[in-house]
Amino acid sequence: MGQSQRFDQARPFIALGIALAAWLVAPMAVKTFARASFFEMTAPITVAASYASDLQRYWALRLHSKEELIAAGRDLARLDASYSVAIQQNGELQAEVARLRELLHMPPADRFHFEHARVAQRDFSGWWQRMVIRKGADYHIAVGSPVIYSGGVVGRVVEVHATTSVVELISDPGLRIAAVVEGDTRPISYQGAENPVFGAARGVVEFVPLDVYASAAAPKRLATSGLGGIYPPGLTIGLITHVEPSADGLFKTGEVSLDLRLAQLTEVTVLVAVNPG
Repeated sequence: MGQSQRFDQARPFIALGIALAAWLVAPMAVKTFARASFFEMTAPITVAASYASDLQRYWALRLHSKEELIAAGRDLARLDASYSVAIQQNGELQAEVARLRELLHMPPADRFHFEHARVAQRDFSGWWQRMVIRKGADYHIAVGSPVIYSGGVVGRVVEVHATTSVVELISDPGLRIAAVVEGDTRPISYQGAENPVFGAARGVVEFVPLDVYASAAAPKRLATSGLGGIYPPGLTIGLITHVEPSADGLFKTGEVSLDLRLAQLTEVTVLVAVNPG
């Protein structure tokens, strides 16, 4: 009687052990299919929760007074006017660049199509920094596509599903970018750091030249270099707030402070290559 009772108590652990052993010996194709299938089954729940949050925000905005809405409309009108001027200037600059390329017989530059997407879910932990967006293969988004926002680089797409995509943020330890210090052309290496769940996001830089100095009082802007063919050059990554000589004394290493808005983004832009080849 006692042995039967002990066996009944241990049965869940035995089943768990068998399932774990079967998963470990399963072929990689089976694991990939099972993981993708599970993600696709749970994706509608994530997307539905995101739409519900948007609806809740909409009705919350309806509660604002007319005076607040008038003030917000006035601010938006000012922004719209400044953006209209910037768009005209950008069009003139693009036309000038196209004219110079034609005169110099230069090949056309790689072009991207901007695909705006809403953030459906954030997944921040001490091990990874990711988010799920509400667009995927249905909008021709590909793995490796860079993701940006008004403040610079958000990250890159690491998984693409039917209607959603997973974005690895620049604060994730698994992401590396070839970068440059503003005003300098020498490439350095940027990598996401281990970040606390509720703390400010940060990263690290390596192979910084010895003549580069930065501090919290006088930070240096870190931008993409364009090397590697993933990110266009000049996109802001963060601010270098501290550098010190590395162990070998040939270069410096440092810390990068990332924008606090990364943890609060509701909409991002995916750069989809017009000609993936």
